[in-house]
Amino acid sequence: MELETSPLAQPFPDMPAINGVTLRVAKARYKEWDRCDLTFVALGEGTSVAGVFTQSACASTEVELGRVQVKSGSARALIVNAGNSNAFTGYRGREAVEAIQAQVAEELGCEANDVFVSSTGVIGVPLPKDKAREGVTSALTAEPCGWEDAASAINTTDTFNKGAHSSAIVGETRVELSGIIKGSGMIAPDMATMLGYIFTDANVEPAFLQELLSAANLQTFSCITVDGDTSTSDTVLVFATGKAENAQITGWESPGADAFAAALNDVCRQLAQLVVRDGEGASKFITVRVSGAVSDDSARRVGLAIANSPLVKTAVAGEDANWGRVVMAVGKAGEPADRDKLSIAFGGVWAARDGLPVEDYDEAPVTQHLKGQEIDLAVELGMGTGSAKVWTCDLTHGYISINADYRS
Repeated sequence: MELETSPLAQPFPDMPAINGVTLRVAKARYKEWDRCDLTFVALGEGTSVAGVFTQSACASTEVELGRVQVKSGSARALIVNAGNSNAFTGYRGREAVEAIQAQVAEELGCEANDVFVSSTGVIGVPLPKDKAREGVTSALTAEPCGWEDAASAINTTDTFNKGAHSSAIVGETRVELSGIIKGSGMIAPDMATMLGYIFTDANVEPAFLQELLSAANLQTFSCITVDGDTSTSDTVLVFATGKAENAQITGWESPGADAFAAALNDVCRQLAQLVVRDGEGASKFITVRVSGAVSDDSARRVGLAIANSPLVKTAVAGEDANWGRVVMAVGKAGEPADRDKLSIAFGGVWAARDGLPVEDYDEAPVTQHLKGQEIDLAVELGMGTGSAKVWTCDLTHGYISINADYRS
């Protein structure tokens, strides 16, 4: 199934190599396609790792193992399989992952626990062990590749390759962060998005790296939605090789900790928004801004209720300034709200204030705003000081077409 590039696509950025990270791709041919679908990343000794994973009760073996592996804080390799999620596959799926870990560990001379594996694609089909073994063998001997090749190899229904870069000054040392991500549908994360990987040459203590990623996740990956469905395979991993040789960042008191945290947040935000921009069938990128909530968490939940509403999303797709649908979404969110304090705006134009339609409301500029690709929707609850931003896309017939034909 050929997919047209999303009209919201962003060009792949120029991203620097990360010392201690070697990228390779290969053709395992998990599906009948002639493309690289296995990614192998070798990581230098001493690499720290942190991760966030799906909260799905039907998580894949890769996720179950990853949750345990990150507790050690160390990593030497990453394998990503595209085209087969290996979820809901029982012992056969686990055997396939453990075989991959053993094969890579033997090649690198490391522990199997230091080999992270992710898979994405169709649910319910065990990962073919023979194809995985042959794919890994090819990847181990392949020439190193660049970031865009690696980003392309992890894709499934994605229509463009996604990458992001940032940097920070830690003490007197410049550190780099480069990340790639895939995701287009089944996006309503309880933690992260489908598959995302961030690499940095910074020296960061594993426990603090985990703290930073978990905090960044709450403001980025957990603030996006495409269709309200949470994947069985959601994973975001951060690998810190330490090759920049900065004084190790161990906590907020460490020199440059704030700068590194800001850079990590920046990369996470960029990657999260790229997933929304490639939402299946998307034609408009929507920013939902919620303020005046009783807490930031409450604001985020209200924002997600709006962003997940098919009625809101289809109204935006049809360029219909139907703010009553936003009222509906706020009301169903299950969060503290007061009808008589609620205000709603599109593109900076208030349609309703303090529970009433604006008397001199002119819908013309709102309609013009909705004709664009970048849509801004603001809600003021008038209940407190909590605020949040949530990102989503519109809902078009393209979403139906892609998912009705997904396995064919």
